[in-house]
Amino acid sequence: MGEVDQWENIHEDMLNQIAKRLYSYDDYLQLPLVCKQWNSKLPKIPNGIKAPWLLVPIGGAAKEPFKAGKDICHVSQLPTIDEETVDTFSVEEKGIYHLKLELQYNLIRGSCHGWLIIVSIYEGTIRMLNPLTKVCLDLPPISTLPNVNDDGDECSYYLGPFKYITDIVYAYKIIVWKVVINSAPINDNNNNFMAVALYGAAHLAFYKSNSRKWIKLTTNANPYTYFQDVIFFQEKIYIIDDNGQLYEFDTNTKAEPVRITHEVTPPSDVVTQEEVTNLKYLIGCADGSLLMVVRHVHNLMQQDNQRSYETIKFDIYELKKNANTWSRITSLGNYVLVIGFNGSVQMLADDFSNCKGNQIFFTDNFVDDQTLDDVVYYHNIGIFNLEDESCQTVLSDVNFFCPPVWILP
Repeated sequence: MGEVDQWENIHEDMLNQIAKRLYSYDDYLQLPLVCKQWNSKLPKIPNGIKAPWLLVPIGGAAKEPFKAGKDICHVSQLPTIDEETVDTFSVEEKGIYHLKLELQYNLIRGSCHGWLIIVSIYEGTIRMLNPLTKVCLDLPPISTLPNVNDDGDECSYYLGPFKYITDIVYAYKIIVWKVVINSAPINDNNNNFMAVALYGAAHLAFYKSNSRKWIKLTTNANPYTYFQDVIFFQEKIYIIDDNGQLYEFDTNTKAEPVRITHEVTPPSDVVTQEEVTNLKYLIGCADGSLLMVVRHVHNLMQQDNQRSYETIKFDIYELKKNANTWSRITSLGNYVLVIGFNGSVQMLADDFSNCKGNQIFFTDNFVDDQTLDDVVYYHNIGIFNLEDESCQTVLSDVNFFCPPVWILP
């Protein structure tokens, strides 16, 4: 009896040390069930599990056209390059946590600090969802984005410099490309955070606590420039465009972010080439430097009813703090990069089990092709090994109602 009491009254620090060594959320869920004391001491969301999880939105049979409407999601642990290819059947295997999320007719358009950003294709809402606690917070709707107007049936908006007028559902699918936040809310009722929406391919909007609408961020870029990624880093907003040009905004202002003139010249070899699309991602590092990750994607099929892509390689460039020149790097050492619809991150491989450094984990974020209901869309998700430049594709035969996204700590 005494031994049982000792386990019940284990010190909170010791209990947290045990929790930190569990890399499966399934295992973590069992800890609070041991006794009432443990349940009261452990948070709902594990603080010690630093590894990202892959949220897999399953919808319908494999290799069918994109359709929104299912609400079953699965969360898997970070795969390793040595494991067998993850396929349709593996989503039912042990180690996958099944989440019932209310994602019917919603698209995932971001993942930061443990929260998902979801867009309703019928209501035009933009919400933040914590997939573990199921708490939701509202951001201003799509209709409040600058230069977006809807009358209930049709919506007018811009993709780059071109104006479109389409039905509401199609517009709500295509307008928002990615949303990032600077930090997680302190609690379920606290909106003390900022957000940036990349929308209409070439437009940016800013949100601050208690705002009722999005504020336009003006970069003075060429109107035919397309923005590819945006991040918050060290109290600033950084944006990268399709030519590798970097834009910077200071968030330490009372009203809205102030643009900073950036004289950093893009690397000469990052411009999109014929038949190869270059997707660019920004990552802020602990040492204050910025990484620009260039993903080279080959278009395999370009037919009326099919789309297929293959990631063939990655190039990585580093911009050291206070420097004005990008330097190409060929190794990440013991770090891994996690990129996609999520706010891309650099992480130590030692922070989670069964993972090697010098790898890039990527998901699919081709927004334009995902919205075509009559197109068979083949997703491109996998793991790239920088050491031998090999690329392993995962989940190639699974049909998603929107592409998988990383849930990051």
